[in-house]
Amino acid sequence: MVDTAEALTTLIARACEAEAVALDTEFVWERTYYPRLGVIQLGLGEDDVHLLDAPALDDLTPLGTLLADPSVVKVLHDAVQDLTILRRATGALPQNIFDTQRAAGFIGLSSTISLQDLFIEMVGITLPKGATRTNWLQRPLSDTQRDYAEDDVRYLLTARQRLLDRAVERDRTAWIEEEMQRYAGPAQYADPDPREQGARVKGRGLGRLSPSQRAVLRELAAWREEEAQQRDVPRRRVLEDEALIEIAQRRPDRPERIEGKGIRNRERERFGRALVEAVRRGLSVPPEERPARAAKHPDEDRITARTLVLQAFVAGRCAREELDAGLIATRADLKALTEDGPEATQHAVLQGWRRTFIGEDLLALLRGEGAVSLDGPKGWPQLVAKALAE
Repeated sequence: MVDTAEALTTLIARACEAEAVALDTEFVWERTYYPRLGVIQLGLGEDDVHLLDAPALDDLTPLGTLLADPSVVKVLHDAVQDLTILRRATGALPQNIFDTQRAAGFIGLSSTISLQDLFIEMVGITLPKGATRTNWLQRPLSDTQRDYAEDDVRYLLTARQRLLDRAVERDRTAWIEEEMQRYAGPAQYADPDPREQGARVKGRGLGRLSPSQRAVLRELAAWREEEAQQRDVPRRRVLEDEALIEIAQRRPDRPERIEGKGIRNRERERFGRALVEAVRRGLSVPPEERPARAAKHPDEDRITARTLVLQAFVAGRCAREELDAGLIATRADLKALTEDGPEATQHAVLQGWRRTFIGEDLLALLRGEGAVSLDGPKGWPQLVAKALAE
């Protein structure tokens, strides 16, 4: 394993001369807010794979240099989580990323395909399952762990090239290049916004909270998120969701009045003042800025029906063109587009390659300039001119 600064510097110097490298991470994420990095895999070829001993390396800046180098393609599978971990570990903003999982969706495979299935499809290799759940912080690593970690990157460069070869056949390389730009922005790797964590709280009594109580809950959830980040512990190790809901219901004005699931004297002494202050902040929110209860849209039934039509059309187009519908839009995305109507411009499905592929036709449907026919190729829905549909 690479476990010294000198060995890391030498390896990264070699990697920075390559056209592309394969990357992966192995980590433990059980009792902490942030994953604890155990092993970083770096592949320069099928027979040139290296394991970096992350806990033994105090300074991963050289790896950050590689990560941020726009001249070297970094190939990962299901890249976001690995890149988020590496960004935090190195401080570097990833550049020139190729996600084999996402790219697979452009050539007729699933954009959520597993690494094992990708290697079977693209390389003809079946990987043993060996060490999917294991302690990557233990030392020394077992032979099974080492083999598993190395195999995860051993064939990634080959898989990437074969994905690109198939993309060329479909004239989709430009689409893939555009899609990979999603990994270049810092927002992709930012910590969750504490102000948005109230929407993640679940539990009994949530639906009965008034707007004022919901404003308090939002402040409590934001406080908990910041506390969890600072202490590097899971959110629920700070306070359970149910405790936040009970505090929001009671809105205590003194620490001794705080009650809720899992709240003992120790929690009151440790968090009491902070919780009361969060309650006060929530109560001071103006009525117009308080979170409202989810209300049914007055045109909900019509919107649902129109969304289903758009979904059917997207599914048909994607099946015909052998492109994974998951790359285009979720049902929630299409519902939002339906709610905004044909004048909408900000939706992702109306940008870049998605607009070329299907976005313009979705707008045509919303404007009433076309209709969906069920007699498309192989019975898939397709867009037809309005005159033909009437």
